[in-house]
Amino acid sequence: MARVCEVCGKGPRAGNNVSHANNKTARRWYPNLQRVRVLVDGAPRRIRVCTQCIKANRITKAPRAAATTA
Repeated sequence: MARVCEVCGKGPRAGNNVSHANNKTARRWYPNLQRVRVLVDGAPRRIRVCTQCIKANRITKAPRAAATTA
């Protein structure tokens, strides 16, 4: 499963760890992805969305199912 936001397409970025001795080793920064129940074409679906999209209200969360008490 790719670490990509399904709304904005944000994915990993590449760079280097740089030590105090100025040694460089490759590393990656991953987006902060969350699995969220979202309304897609009127139906609830779980998708991976970055937290920036959640905070910016680019998605509409699906309502919770009503709890039935017997």
